[in-house]
This record gives sequence, C-alpha cells and structure tokens, in this order.
Amino acid sequence: MGAPPQLTAHERSAALAKAKESRQIRSATKIKIKSGELSLSDVFTLAESDSVIGKMRVSDLLAALSGVGKIRATAIMERLNISPTRRIQGLGKHQMRALRNEFSPSQSRGKLIVLSGPGGVGKSTIAAYIRKHGTFWVSVSSTTRQPRATEKDGVEYYFLTNEEFDQEIAKNHLLEWAHFAGARYGTPREPVEQGLSAGKNVLLEIDIEGAKQIKEHAPEAILVFLEPPSWEELVSRLERRATDSPERRAERLQLAQEELAAASFFDHRLVNDQVENVVQKLLSLASAH
Repeated sequence: MGAPPQLTAHERSAALAKAKESRQIRSATKIKIKSGELSLSDVFTLAESDSVIGKMRVSDLLAALSGVGKIRATAIMERLNISPTRRIQGLGKHQMRALRNEFSPSQSRGKLIVLSGPGGVGKSTIAAYIRKHGTFWVSVSSTTRQPRATEKDGVEYYFLTNEEFDQEIAKNHLLEWAHFAGARYGTPREPVEQGLSAGKNVLLEIDIEGAKQIKEHAPEAILVFLEPPSWEELVSRLERRATDSPERRAERLQLAQEELAAASFFDHRLVNDQVENVVQKLLSLASAH
C-alpha cells in the first residue's frame, strides 16, 4: 500500500472544518429526530440526496428515536441482521423495509411472550390450547429429534436433519437454538418477525436456555416461567410419559430440578393448575406491558 497523500496546512484545515460541519449537521438531525420533527422515513429520504446524513450510523439514528435508546437499538439491529457499524447509505432495500415496518406509526408492534419451564410442566399443552383458540400466534420450533407417532411436520415442529439445522444456523435463520435431551431445537426468525410486525402477540414455547438467548437479543420480550402445582405433580407427569424409558425419566427428573432453580431469571412465574387459567394470565400480561 502506498503512502497516504501529503496535505498542505490549508487542505488539512479545510478537511477538519468539513468534518466538524458534518458532525454538527448530524447532531442537529438527531435532535430533530428526538423531538419528533423528523421520522425514520424522513431521514431515509434526506439520506438519498444528502451524503452527510447518509453517512450517519444506523445505530445513532435508532437510538435517537423516542422510546428506543442505545440498548434497544442494538437489539433491533441484531434481530434484523444489520451490522452495528452500518451507515444509512449502506442499508439494503430489505433492511430499510424492515426498519420502516419496525417503527410504522400505523401498526403497533405485537408483544413477544416467551413461555418456558421444566420438562413435563405442560408447556406444549398450553401452546396447543392457544394455537387452537387463536389467542396468540404460536411459533413452531425446528428440531433435529425424530417425530413421535402423533406429531406432524410443520404442526408441532419442523423436523430437520442435522445438516438442515446447520444450514439454518449458518444463514442466521434462527432467533435462538439450544441442545436439549440429545437433540437441537430452534425458533425460526422470519415468521416471528412477520407476526410481531403485523401487530400480533407471539408466543414462543421454548426451553430455558433458549429463553435466555431471546432476552439477550430482544430485551422487550416478556419471559414467563411455568411451574407445576407441586414437585410431586411434576414427578407424576414425567413418570406417566409412555415414550420414555426408566433411565430417560430419571434423567428428566434430575434436569427438572436444575430447571426449577432458573425461575428467578424470568419476568413472571405462573402455576399450571388449569390450562384456561394460565392462558388468561398470559393474555393479561400481554395487555399490561
């Protein structure tokens, strides 16, 4: 690489003055964004003809929007797969559309409810009830485990090979994924984003490790821990599972003890005493936030 160009004192002074002016313009623009004088779409339009605005970092733009701030801006960019150093002029048309949908004034964004808890507590029963009655849009997870006799691909789960699951990870198509009971489970990103952008409340029924990943990337998510009425009831439910061997049931009981200890990480704790009661409480939580 050749040596950098040698600037005269005058050229150096002019360059510094131009850089200062650009910073002042971007600073004034952020003030207008915070006050509501400029919307996200307004800034995108300005950036098309003003290179100074076009060179503003997307993270600065989002953080300036009312109610967003730096932490949520970072989470949104991660979720939309936008580089933290991306400038407005470097956004692709799909990324711009996704950002416009995120902050569309005509459509309030749905709430993301994450339901988790120990194995055997009844998470899938709650999710099936909600799916049947349409109170939330329920995400369908992907997994590498083999389907049970009563399960259908695309209904309970998307059943993938290990190679297919690897491809989903590589393409950043999963919101979260984790190992559980000898298989991998993950949440497809695109349908969840589409549901939330359309104003639908979305329910994720996932394991505890997955719930922690979701909270890291989407701080606005509402994490709900589902508890059994008692330890004895949970033991009874796990022992009634006809698909598990005695050794597998023992492993699940040990794991359940560890999972119950994670309840303090969650925003809310609900006791699964009756399906309808749990669903009603989930609806109340979505309305309250």
